[in-house]
Amino acid sequence: MRILVIDDERNIRRTMAMAIESMEHDVVCVASGAEAFKELRSVAFQVVFLDLKLHQESGLEVLAEILRLAPQVAVVIITAFASIETAVEAMRLGAFDYLPKPCTPDQVRQLLVKIERTKRLENRVLELESQINAESPELDLTTSSPFMQTVIDMAFKAANSDATVLILGESGTGKSVMARAMHSRSPRRGAAFVTVSCPSLSRELLESELFGHVKGAFTGALADTAGKVAAADGGTLLLDEIGDLPIEIQSEREYERVGEAKPRRANVRVISATNRDLAQAVREGRFREDLYYRLNVISFRLPPLRERLQDLEPIARRHLDFFAHRAGKRFHGFSVAALETMRSYSWPGNLRELRNLIERAVILGGGDEVGADDLAEIIQVRLEFRVGGRVTLEEIENEHIRKVIANSRTIDEAATVLGIDPATLYRRKKKL
Repeated sequence: MRILVIDDERNIRRTMAMAIESMEHDVVCVASGAEAFKELRSVAFQVVFLDLKLHQESGLEVLAEILRLAPQVAVVIITAFASIETAVEAMRLGAFDYLPKPCTPDQVRQLLVKIERTKRLENRVLELESQINAESPELDLTTSSPFMQTVIDMAFKAANSDATVLILGESGTGKSVMARAMHSRSPRRGAAFVTVSCPSLSRELLESELFGHVKGAFTGALADTAGKVAAADGGTLLLDEIGDLPIEIQSEREYERVGEAKPRRANVRVISATNRDLAQAVREGRFREDLYYRLNVISFRLPPLRERLQDLEPIARRHLDFFAHRAGKRFHGFSVAALETMRSYSWPGNLRELRNLIERAVILGGGDEVGADDLAEIIQVRLEFRVGGRVTLEEIENEHIRKVIANSRTIDEAATVLGIDPATLYRRKKKL
């Protein structure tokens, strides 16, 4: 690794350099923040040891500038003026770790081993994310639809800012995929992308999930929990289906953990998504007006699949390639009749329904292409189950339950949509 040491004491610089070189790392030593900034602008370093108490400079201010110039570098604070307060502040600003001065060569060695291990894990995560991005068809946002292209252009322009974004659209249109794509193109892409599914939790659990809680705040709170707002610090927080967020806990960027009176400030970029008409919900008093306008700085609607049928075949082919590869099968594509069947269908479940249908066709299908029979069995059944058709109430109810489950992430979310208890839905699901 290439390591930079910033300390205004010559003996400390010499000692640190000898210790680091003995571990076969490259080291550069400087006496001031200004010298360090010059080095950081010309050479990439993996680790920086920073004295917290420089002659004419504040170590914390130097730390902030280092992280601005080299966000991925691991900064270790070293100081003889050690205190809990300065250690916490340094870590809050982004320092990797903290060592008292004078530190022994063994302490430096252990810390460098820890940093190397962490860097290897981070690189492995990035590698796995890259593989997933290359294989997952959902992350491909290419389109032939002029309207969809306009939406994508707007989303990617908004990605470069910290403005709150509201993504509207029917269930299954890819709102969470778009939110993740915006995060990956934003200045916050190096930090976490955290999703909160608003309909999947009760009011009490959702409040704790969002904001965290302190030990003893309620029965079962055995330890402090930071919450997802804190987990997304520096990154992006997606509030999925925010139209189902209970009105009494709707909050802005300042919040308190459950059981704690201390106000906290969230450093997150908020993206919200919903299939509901929030403007109508505001008029009916079901959604806070002030929060709606804060969330609605930039908003756009993702079109349903039936409004972008020119994308149907390319998307279906990407799904087919993905699931065929995963199943170890080979398909050359879709038959003409299969494509016609898909074009004639209205896709009420949108992209999510298309994905599920093709996955099923790959698993159950044979031959070298997906035929109309592989799709028509399901599509025709769904076409028949419409209000006024010659079907029983039980059949309509069962089909409705199946569709809601297919378009929901969890049984709890589906139960919330259906207005029944999750345990009841689970029992019904086993009989479908």
